[in-house]
Amino acid sequence: MKIPRSGRHVPPSPSRRTRGLAAAFLALAVVATGCTTDERKPEVEAKAKAPTTALQPFYSQKLDWSDCGDGFQCARAEVPLDYAAPSGEKIGISLIRLPATGERIGSLLINPGGPGGSGVDYARAARSVLSDKVRARFDVIGFDPRGVGESSPVRCMSGRDLDAFASLDASPDTPAEVAALEKGSEAFATACGAKAARLLPFVGTADAARDMDVLRGVLGDSGLSYLGKSYGTHLGAVYADLFPKNVRALVLDGAVDPSVPSLKSNETQAVGFEVALKAFLQDCFEDGACPFSSRTVEGAMAELGDLLKKADEQPLKNTLGDGREINESWAVLGIVTPLYEREAWPVLREALGHAFNGDGTDLLRMADLMLDRKADGSYSNQTESNMAINCVDRPYPKEVSAYAKGAAEAQKVAPHFGNFVMWGSLPCAYWPVAPKGTDKKITAEGAPPIVVVGTSRDPATPYEWAEGLASQLSSGVLLGYDGDGHTAYRTGSDCVDKAVDDYLISLKAPKEGTMCPKVT
Repeated sequence: MKIPRSGRHVPPSPSRRTRGLAAAFLALAVVATGCTTDERKPEVEAKAKAPTTALQPFYSQKLDWSDCGDGFQCARAEVPLDYAAPSGEKIGISLIRLPATGERIGSLLINPGGPGGSGVDYARAARSVLSDKVRARFDVIGFDPRGVGESSPVRCMSGRDLDAFASLDASPDTPAEVAALEKGSEAFATACGAKAARLLPFVGTADAARDMDVLRGVLGDSGLSYLGKSYGTHLGAVYADLFPKNVRALVLDGAVDPSVPSLKSNETQAVGFEVALKAFLQDCFEDGACPFSSRTVEGAMAELGDLLKKADEQPLKNTLGDGREINESWAVLGIVTPLYEREAWPVLREALGHAFNGDGTDLLRMADLMLDRKADGSYSNQTESNMAINCVDRPYPKEVSAYAKGAAEAQKVAPHFGNFVMWGSLPCAYWPVAPKGTDKKITAEGAPPIVVVGTSRDPATPYEWAEGLASQLSSGVLLGYDGDGHTAYRTGSDCVDKAVDDYLISLKAPKEGTMCPKVT
């Protein structure tokens, strides 16, 4: 199971679900019409490149906004399925808007990551994921990228089939287990080819970035203002590379480095989870409810390894009554999920305490949050769209031996997560359409300053990726945070929040290399 890179926010208890995907994805907010004040400089006002004649109808369309509750408005925009043939099939992009509460500058598009995260669901939480200052000046706009959520979603499997896919042993110990993993991964790819063949070539990040420029034009903004988290940083960087003159302000939080090859990227992410696990364990020792008998990180890591080995041999108890066996794969997903956010660490302590006593139910609940599995056994399309976007965005090896070798190397540096992250990409070996993207640096020559945010102990997007993206962008500005959890903005650092707010509102970028201190 591919672990998404999402700006997720895990709830403080397993009983309270996040909105949407592996990132608590929120929705979008629409722009109020009428008189507005725009602080953008004159040279920024006139820089947006005009669309081609063939695309002009998409840029000039009028959106039909309607009330969709709690102060939000919803609409759908039309875009071409294939930008190389704009007169052909059209698809709809689902949008949501929360109008600015004060003197508006324009629209702020937001994306939670994934890939596969619903930006509509994410924007529904705009009042918590954005500051009051930013919401006063911008209409918050959330959107489901093509292939995701309500925007022509990629659908491949039933809930029962996705349960079976998630249950595959992603840490195979025998040739038979490797063969089962191959068969299951190929079945996933085949199912997507059978049910979503028309969409698969066109769900990549480059096409989603082109959709964002259509939205910018439709919303009436001469330059794009954007906050992207995790995978959303890749979407923002690709946008800047395609449309550098159409950028107003981009915040890329929890950055992905596009120049790192796919399997190396998997290994680095696995190491990131290992680092986050060690930070969790160190914190755990300071709590009286810590379930580990050892009081050293090395000892607790060994205890956790023993727990996963036992789950591999004999599934943990599942009291949900849904028939799923809580094997090692489900347990790992349940451990990974709370690592995304420090505030969820107490949940992980409690879940592990139960697991050490043989009950894995709380870990299963957390795994369901990661996969956006509902209590009735149905799933959002996050798992399918995540794989579809990943597999078309960049080249993956076709030989199973490459994944086996990669897993062995990753396991040396990330013994708890290396196998799972590496083998999780195996469906791409069988993917029915060829990748369109490549592993290359993104420079976005000609774009104004772009703020790249990295957290020092981010489990899903390691800090080195933020350093890499900021250095390759011609106008990248690195903002660091000495902290835990996935992404930094609005997670407790006043330093990060002020720097991002000042940049979005006044276009005042922080000093390059600023490192915001740890919050105690």
